[in-house]
Amino acid sequence: MNEDSDGLLVQRCRGGDRRAFETLVDRYQKPVFNAALRMLRNPEDARDVAQTVFLKVFEHLADYDPKFRFYSWIYRIALNESINVLDRRHRHEPIAGDEVDDRRGAEDEVGSMQTGVRVQRALMSIKPEYRSVIVLKHFLELSYDDIGQVLGLPEKTVKSRLFTARQLLKDALQAGGTL
Repeated sequence: MNEDSDGLLVQRCRGGDRRAFETLVDRYQKPVFNAALRMLRNPEDARDVAQTVFLKVFEHLADYDPKFRFYSWIYRIALNESINVLDRRHRHEPIAGDEVDDRRGAEDEVGSMQTGVRVQRALMSIKPEYRSVIVLKHFLELSYDDIGQVLGLPEKTVKSRLFTARQLLKDALQAGGTL
């Protein structure tokens, strides 16, 4: 993501340029959706979160502080909205996409799918504050500094939280028989 062009686009948006906002939406729509999907594991909820994120971005663009990276700001909104959706869900409600596909294909493909389902299930079993650091680091490939900006945490705290999150994920995978 080109931070200079993000800043210019934000300035143009603040000046009333709707095309500049459309460019920001085009640039960040997929990453925002993917972050929400990793947090929620439900495509419909992730689409709803993405729509809410861009609505909030549009409504609060004047509040954006350009001394921070735009993508950090938008990812933080996406994670907060995802956590809000998780809070509204019932704890015992089944998570969409947890069912294993019974269709038979190549043996290694089935094994890979089952492993992916187990990993996703284990990821969904840990608290959102730990899940978010794993999503940001391993799925969105953000640096520790960038994760800190997104979550509003010092880099040391990010590293500590990521260490704990990895341990919790490992424990969940072991409990589920994946490791």
